[in-house]
Amino acid sequence: MCYSALVQQAHKKLGRMLSATVDHDAYVALAEARLAGSKVRLSKAMDDAMLADGGRTAELVEEWRERQIVDLERLMAEQRERRAKAEAKLAFRETKAALNDVRIAGNKIRQFEGRLTDLERTEPSPDDGRIWPGEYAAVVVQDGARLVRPMRYQCRMPGWTPEIERKFTGTYNARRDSLDSSWKRLFGTRHAVMVVDRFYESVQREGKSVELEFTPQTGEPILVPCLWSYDERDHLYSFAAITDDPEPEVAAAGHDRTILNLQPQHIDAWLAGGPASDMHALFDQKRHPYYEHRASIT
Repeated sequence: MCYSALVQQAHKKLGRMLSATVDHDAYVALAEARLAGSKVRLSKAMDDAMLADGGRTAELVEEWRERQIVDLERLMAEQRERRAKAEAKLAFRETKAALNDVRIAGNKIRQFEGRLTDLERTEPSPDDGRIWPGEYAAVVVQDGARLVRPMRYQCRMPGWTPEIERKFTGTYNARRDSLDSSWKRLFGTRHAVMVVDRFYESVQREGKSVELEFTPQTGEPILVPCLWSYDERDHLYSFAAITDDPEPEVAAAGHDRTILNLQPQHIDAWLAGGPASDMHALFDQKRHPYYEHRASIT
């Protein structure tokens, strides 16, 4: 499973890379939904790219950020007051409750300060484009025209309700050996491409879970074939990345799947869709860069 990836989120740059037009209406709709209170999770890189668009999209992002700053400042003030009261109690007598309040308040203040710093930061960070399941990524689709569109990284299958979706949390990845069965309503028709710089996997090392970061030794981006769906009731675009048997070096590192990596010349054929046999033929010719890995530093 590819549970996290560093994704190309600058939609204008992605459009130039893959000859696609940015679906500005989809970005505006996403920003409006977030401002209205929907659970929309965007990476810093996507948020910054939307702000750089100017116009209505930028206005919505700016308003959301202003609200977030006000909320974070209020939350920090509450936690500072909580800490001060606990410290005053400790000055007279040490209690477990007061010690816990000091610890918890301190942790929350640091968390809120970090979020505030990110909101106000203008210099990009290398990990700004990283996504996890449930967050949005810029992908390229062939939906009438070739478009760059924001979609949630966790596919809501056709006909599913949010309640059904909560029972099946692994739909951010589509196994190649399940495409002709579990994913047959999307495979062959609703195809997308996500551009990834590196991906992350969790492996077991000496009884502990360790996050590994995998990067192509060639330095070239990974062109990941994806499947996507649209839920009209919630106006939700969502997608899954396709995974295959592990590359040898990934298996040696302790993980049993690897996201597929299309040949650049096969992007047109993949986005156009077609018979399953033709699509599998593209996968059989996938790229095999050596994926270097290291323990992720978080």
